[in-house]
Amino acid sequence: MSEELLAEVRKAAPSALWSSGVKLARAGAVSLVDRDASSITLRVRDPAHTISPTVILYPGDLEWDCDCGGRASPCAHVAAGTIALAQGDLDQAAAAPGAAATGGAPTSPPPAARAHLRYAFSTKHGVLQLERFVVHEGGAVVPLATPIVDVVARRLPDPPIDPSREDVEIDRALGRRLRGDVPLEKLRLVFEALAHHKDVLYEGRPARTSGEAVRPSATVRDAPGGGVELVIERSPTITALAGVKVALAGDVLCPLGATDIYGPSLERLPLRRTFAPRELGELVSGLLPQLEQHADVTMSAKRLPKVAKRVAPRLHFELRLEGPKLHVLPTLVYGDPPLGRIDAGKLVLLTKGAPAFARDEARERDLVARLRDRLELVPGRLVAFEAGEAARFASRLESFRGAVGGDAGDQVEERRLVPKLVTTEAGTVDLWFEIETEEGEPARGTPSRASAGAVWGAFSEGLSIVPLEGGGFAPIPRDFLDRYGHLVADLVLAKGESGELTRAAAPLAMELCDAMGAPRPAPLEKLSVLLQGEGSLPVVAPPPGLRAELRAYQQRGLDWLSFLRDAELGGLLADDMGLGKTLQTIAALRGRCLVVCPRSVVHGWAAEIARFRPDLTVARYDGGGRALDPKADVTLTTYGVLRIDQVELAAIHWDAVVLDEAQAIKNPQSQTARAAFSLQSRFRVALSGTPVENRLEELWSLLRFVVPGLLGGLEPFSERWARAIGRGDEGVAAKLRARIAPFLLRRRKNEVLKELPPRTEVTELCDLDDTERAAYDAVRAATQKEIVAKLAEGGNVLLALEALLRLRQAACHRGLLPGQEAPSSAKVDRLLETLEELAAEGHRALVFSQWTSFLDRVEPHLERAGLGYVRLDGSTRDRADVVARFQAPDGPPVFLLSLKAGGTGLNLTAADHVFLLDPWWNPAVEDQAADRAHRIGQDRPVLVHRLVAKDTVEERILLLQEKKRAIAEAALGGAGGAAEITRQDLLDLLT
Repeated sequence: MSEELLAEVRKAAPSALWSSGVKLARAGAVSLVDRDASSITLRVRDPAHTISPTVILYPGDLEWDCDCGGRASPCAHVAAGTIALAQGDLDQAAAAPGAAATGGAPTSPPPAARAHLRYAFSTKHGVLQLERFVVHEGGAVVPLATPIVDVVARRLPDPPIDPSREDVEIDRALGRRLRGDVPLEKLRLVFEALAHHKDVLYEGRPARTSGEAVRPSATVRDAPGGGVELVIERSPTITALAGVKVALAGDVLCPLGATDIYGPSLERLPLRRTFAPRELGELVSGLLPQLEQHADVTMSAKRLPKVAKRVAPRLHFELRLEGPKLHVLPTLVYGDPPLGRIDAGKLVLLTKGAPAFARDEARERDLVARLRDRLELVPGRLVAFEAGEAARFASRLESFRGAVGGDAGDQVEERRLVPKLVTTEAGTVDLWFEIETEEGEPARGTPSRASAGAVWGAFSEGLSIVPLEGGGFAPIPRDFLDRYGHLVADLVLAKGESGELTRAAAPLAMELCDAMGAPRPAPLEKLSVLLQGEGSLPVVAPPPGLRAELRAYQQRGLDWLSFLRDAELGGLLADDMGLGKTLQTIAALRGRCLVVCPRSVVHGWAAEIARFRPDLTVARYDGGGRALDPKADVTLTTYGVLRIDQVELAAIHWDAVVLDEAQAIKNPQSQTARAAFSLQSRFRVALSGTPVENRLEELWSLLRFVVPGLLGGLEPFSERWARAIGRGDEGVAAKLRARIAPFLLRRRKNEVLKELPPRTEVTELCDLDDTERAAYDAVRAATQKEIVAKLAEGGNVLLALEALLRLRQAACHRGLLPGQEAPSSAKVDRLLETLEELAAEGHRALVFSQWTSFLDRVEPHLERAGLGYVRLDGSTRDRADVVARFQAPDGPPVFLLSLKAGGTGLNLTAADHVFLLDPWWNPAVEDQAADRAHRIGQDRPVLVHRLVAKDTVEERILLLQEKKRAIAEAALGGAGGAAEITRQDLLDLLT
């Protein structure tokens, strides 16, 4: 037989593995562990493994097994074992010709063990104890002084043993203790691990161990006077009690069985109980099936009721999909749904009070054989399949179900998964796929449905089947997913933390209903107007306390906000600057509301509410000693306070939360954004004229606040939407606009304010004089070559940004460069020349720069020219006073502003000219600055002057603005925002 097994292994083994096996066999790495009539157990010392793999050969069946964990079968260790078996070299331990290799392919095995482990059991104070010894070649016996896991992990030469995996398992079971009590919960593990060990003692005498529990005997017989008597007695094979739940049967240590029924002590046996006639049903359906699993039962009672029900065995598959990996656990069960399961050859009842039934062991063996032959699986053993392997196995499993029947073992029933939108107990809607027969009837048995996430996950991984809830599987509804898979994917991404669809997914669910031709569930029908646009919304009467005449577009904004409020949804109001977003929001407020805004506009909010909604009480929550006023209708606070007092503010269930200048949460990873996400509210509003300032992920963050779940997680959004739009993928931008349209309202001034005077933008090129040109070229020459080279190689972006900053400063004013001074610049000269002309004609102007140091250099020129001015930057304490002075009829002609401090939250309609001294690559920032003057209340045309230094990096910035603006406009249909500046953008600017 050994020659036949050798030929079979040689035929199946890859040549490289066979060669490795030959080397191991020649090096004497194979040693005999055990031999019986059907199998041979070997150990193979391999320098690539810290624990010598164990090989089991079955010469009669031409089968083999190895615990090395390798994917190939046969492996090099099986090859070495069969070679050693065929050569007759297994009666003595192999010699040690060389040390272990330190890397690469094995060249020679580690030295042979010169000692072995002895396991000595004893009973002390009624508890089973275990001590381990090292037995050396010369016969010396010493206690084990080092845990086996340390010997293996550190490859210690002392003690000179070759531990097995069983030795390591026992070491871990003992918790690294070298001696002491055997944990009760580890008894079976320890006894099974030592079942084939050759040196085991009990109380100093040779012994064996077995993980098989010794079973008591039970007799069921008719009782005198009626009823049935049950008698449980100790097994006659037990010779002594070796400890708690441990018996000695002859020379075999083994666990006691059925201790859950009669207790851990044999002293309670024999145990007798009489069951009255009315209790016989409980005995037959409950206790007896349980007892038969743990005891040898003799049935002699004739009064037991007969159980006529026949339950057939079948194969049941529990599938779990984790990304591309498919986990499969086949089990052998009885009934559908399962009433019992076969574990380790014994029937385990799964349903309390299940009826008694007889096992069909012949059918069990047939099913197990088919499972092994067709799918190479074993009941009770979990197997994981990777990626493409998972798809191939899924097809085999589907074919297997059809061949064997059912799931699998009964008559095949043609079943299909049908999508169903169901209404949950919470009143929301969820998508499930339920099993129906070809006739449209629910399929018999369970499980009967799969979640949308499971179906889409299986489909996207290329599987032909999907795991069902609770176990089992069904074919993927491929035709449906080919047509509507994108909607299913969106719905899966829109799942909230509870695992159910959020209200924000209502438009998606309605779209899927319409695509399927299915009626919309009642909760969806109430929200159907969201798909029809703002013009279809019911008109809402302004609140009685509102003291303002709403324009037509503002009334539509109030209708939209009120509908979302009543539906307990949220919205992003992204009207252009100056269209009255604050007024529309104030008109929609109801209940206890929280308004979060920049510190600079808190006063403005208080003034607007007092002006337009005097019926609302307002409380400010900022400054030292702040306290929340529970009676206030509107609580005003800042983003800084929100970050600090997140816990306090998130503990309140607000009726409405408003974020003004909501781009403050554009970074979803920021503390500010996380604090905003944590707020609890039935109605959420974000106000921002620039919902996209730098990149499309900022839009995700704002919508994550107002309608959580609408766009799924950040990473799926980035991959599916942001990157696709950046690549210019066809149709993606339109789909994103449609997806967010119900929850985003954006109107442009030229669309709704026909009476608003025009805004004209002009780019004025300024020629640098010779001195300025020399300074600019010197900065460019000093940085360009080195920085561009490093940037192209993936170098630090910060260095490139620093170089870009210096180039932009040199284009504006030499005095901005470190260590240089200059009385003026081409831009300042052009600015003063234009301002003097405008002032003479009665015009007034806003002058913006991102650098306050540039404004410092403009001020002396204004003073020398006799042009009055006011200034606002980050250091200004009383913003309202500065604004009021400029807005006054006799105010100065010039207002100097820093782009950061003056770009938002200001109404400066006294000016009709806006100067941008230094272009920025984000056009949204410049638009905000220009909108300070071009807004409601302006009755003169507004002219925006961009001063750009000719033949400098500033001209390239203008091109970059157009490129960035296009991305945001694609997503929002005219957002005026931009994507973030990238490495390639920097290269384009600096080369």
